[in-house]
Amino acid sequence: MKTMLALKMVLLLCVGASLAHELITPEILKSIEERLRITEATLNELKRENEALRMSAQASEFKLESLQEVNKAKKVAFSAGLLSTGSQQFGPFSTQENLVYKKIFINTGNAYDSNTGIFTAPVNGAYFFRFYVHSHPDKQMAVSLFKNSERQCSVFSLKPLTNSNASNGVILTLEKGDRVYTQLWADSWVYDDENSFTSFSGFLLFTF
Repeated sequence: MKTMLALKMVLLLCVGASLAHELITPEILKSIEERLRITEATLNELKRENEALRMSAQASEFKLESLQEVNKAKKVAFSAGLLSTGSQQFGPFSTQENLVYKKIFINTGNAYDSNTGIFTAPVNGAYFFRFYVHSHPDKQMAVSLFKNSERQCSVFSLKPLTNSNASNGVILTLEKGDRVYTQLWADSWVYDDENSFTSFSGFLLFTF
């Protein structure tokens, strides 16, 4: 009984295959091939569009990161006193010496280095700088502000009868990497204590 059933199924499959073969004409086969070709072309086009979207997304992400970095760089401001603690007279020295301001009030953007006393511009722009200096009677006090190795402005007091205070300020156009710092002249003195009489400050006005 089972054998007869199996034979009937085989005969039906053979008949079905024969009919299917007769039904698939050259025209139908050509139509199927054309549809397959169109489908393949559509898939390739979708792949190209997907790759273009991926590249566009990467470019947008990179641009966003760049804008975030620029915006972060725009937040630049520092202010520091010469001494972090105690009191001290600086000088005189036989040569000009950088003043290194240790008492940090603010250092947004970390462009000022309290180990060297040097501010390094993190971005192209216009910056404002001001420095204050204090000295005691009968002492020569002279300090200059430098951009890289070029003197920009100075303060000077020659052996005053009482304590002397002086300040100066300037707006500078800086390129990324330019350095700004103050130097004590040779044979000059400055003084500072917990009141921060001697200080150095600066901030970014705008970028360009």
